Amino acid sequence: MRKLFFILVVILFVGTWETRAQTTNVSDNDKAAIKQTALDYIEGWYEGNSERMERALHPELAKRIVQTKEGVSQINQIGAMTLVQRTRRGGGKNTPKERQQKDVSVLDVFENATSVKIVASDWIDYLHLARWNGRWVIVNVLWELKPASK
Repeated sequence: MRKLFFILVVILFVGTWETRAQTTNVSDNDKAAIKQTALDYIEGWYEGNSERMERALHPELAKRIVQTKEGVSQINQIGAMTLVQRTRRGGGKNTPKERQQKDVSVLDVFENATSVKIVASDWIDYLHLARWNGRWVIVNVLWELKPASK
């Protein structure tokens, strides 16, 4: 019994140590750059600032949502150029300031890849960023609308 307890403690310790090792080697500069990229994306949208949006995106970005209608799911997708153009046309400028939620959480960082969650006014974005030519850019976005308020 004592041996089993010892083995469990070792497994838990090693598992915890490995998880921490993935995110502890991230520099403060990288953390700040990752957060700034996410803010350029969401604040750029709310401001209708296409320069900030474009700076945040990799040119081959894929932004996707899974939508189900009448029991059938489909994936709808837009690319970087479409997102930049929609931002240029006003994006989320009609969202009142008090509703412009932009909660950014860096979920994980490993080497040149990171996952970030943004809670926005009416949706949740899950971003994948990559270090590309020395800077952090958004490569993928999977998003979901929040349930309608009752």
